[in-house]
Amino acid sequence: MPRLRKPANPFRYFNSSPEVIRLVVLMYVRYPLSLRNVEDLLFERGIDICHETVRLWWNRFGPLFAGDIRRQRISRMRGFRHWRWHLDEMYVKINGEMVYIWRAVDHEGEVLESYVTRTRDKRAALAFMKKALKRHGSPEAITTDGLRSYGAAMNELGNRDRQEVGRWANNRTENSHLPFRRRERAMLRFRQMKALQKFASVHANLHNHFSLERHLVNRKTYRERRSAALAEWWSIAS
Repeated sequence: MPRLRKPANPFRYFNSSPEVIRLVVLMYVRYPLSLRNVEDLLFERGIDICHETVRLWWNRFGPLFAGDIRRQRISRMRGFRHWRWHLDEMYVKINGEMVYIWRAVDHEGEVLESYVTRTRDKRAALAFMKKALKRHGSPEAITTDGLRSYGAAMNELGNRDRQEVGRWANNRTENSHLPFRRRERAMLRFRQMKALQKFASVHANLHNHFSLERHLVNRKTYRERRSAALAEWWSIAS
């Protein structure tokens, strides 16, 4: 009987400890800090690394950590009976050119999917929705704005009866854009669609993980949730 191979250690070629790498990724992706801000904050803590090392580590390990968070989230929510989605698109400029990030947000305000395209027509909406449905399953209802591309895509998918359109019904996903906008300003915008797609996906998953709804709970509950989220983060990132 063949022996099962142990998964390769992703930190094996790096001289720094896994704990430092996890901290760097967490600081850069979660908070609105530049590469040099992270470098300076770590130097105050006795960790001397270059800002280009910060860039290398988040590019290498950010998608890895975010993928683990997303898989755990999917396993918990798949089959949830009253799952509702909110879909919307936001524009981002890359070298003066307008591109769009299509985003799916659930009823709890967590970003399920981010998908970057150059257009916002039926073809782009259909590709985005196919990706989201394949990865997360089918929701009970899908709330959108008045963009006709959603209706055309949902007609082809056969779930137009689940669409809901309202003037203020999509405020949940409109508000979910704000953390990414703050992060975008700190990064002084993006220069490539590939980099935008990677960072949007990684940022969404880390933001979901640490979204603790502090405005809805008391201080004690918030501290407990924050401790649990951090403990789970170190477990995931290991």
